[in-house]
Amino acid sequence: MPELIEWTGAGRQDIVWRYPDNRMTWGSTLIVAENQQVVFFRDGKAYDVFGPGRHVLSTQNLPLLNKVYSALRGFKKSEFTSDIIFISTSQFQGKFGGRGQTQELAPLMFHGAFWFKVEEPKLFVVEVVGNAKAFTTDAVNEFIRGFIVEKLIDTLAGFTLRDVFTQLDESSMKVKTKIKEQFGRIGVDLVDLKFEGTDTTPEYRERLFWLQTGQVGGERLATLETTKSAAESLGKGGGAAAAGTGMVIMPQLLQQPQGPQVAVTTCPKCGAQIPANARFCNVCGVQLGRGKTCPKCNTQVPPGSRFCPSCGTQV
Repeated sequence: MPELIEWTGAGRQDIVWRYPDNRMTWGSTLIVAENQQVVFFRDGKAYDVFGPGRHVLSTQNLPLLNKVYSALRGFKKSEFTSDIIFISTSQFQGKFGGRGQTQELAPLMFHGAFWFKVEEPKLFVVEVVGNAKAFTTDAVNEFIRGFIVEKLIDTLAGFTLRDVFTQLDESSMKVKTKIKEQFGRIGVDLVDLKFEGTDTTPEYRERLFWLQTGQVGGERLATLETTKSAAESLGKGGGAAAAGTGMVIMPQLLQQPQGPQVAVTTCPKCGAQIPANARFCNVCGVQLGRGKTCPKCNTQVPPGSRFCPSCGTQV
């Protein structure tokens, strides 16, 4: 009696399954579900492909495989051997994470998520299932994840650290476009790819902040210090949540200041530039004199002033 070949019990997260018996007889019935494709694979080559439906295996609907057997001697015409690979064509999600270098050799840690589906089952079976020996869903996931990280490392090496953190949307799109093209070569469609976190070492964080903000004083200097502290604390937090938060916050903190600048003065002790209304120096901590009060308009007059900055009255 002809046997029934079917992938029963396929889960939502299952990508690939190899039928356990590679010996079958002509006349066997192959059942392929709506979201599946079946590839007959033998000796490192993919032959005939079946889409959804109920198929009776014969020399007519297995022409490529039958051609191979017709050239062999001594085989039983009633049976044949071949791996039967079931492939799910549903969309799947995976996670990635790794460490590479930017254009200026700055260390770059990254992680995120990606979505993919098998677009060309025959090519996928040859390049991933066959060549990489990925006959199980776990093995396929491991291969795809490693493939993503390897290509990300190569691609991000062409970006500067400044591009990654301050032009994240543009950089992500370029990375996705390049990797999508490379995925096509193994029969996979990269539906989407998103960075959930990026970070670098404290040394390069400081260099990045300096390049982005330049030589600043007063309140802007305090903002710079706050930004550096925030980035460092995010790095120490560890895990995906910390890096993900850093990716969102860091580009915002690195934006150049808009609008009028805050008035600054010089600390009498260390000479640092500090906000004019500061009561303490944010560099050396010395308490600053409050100065005089204008007898006419009661405005606070900076120390050493001879005239009120508001009404011009001599003090």
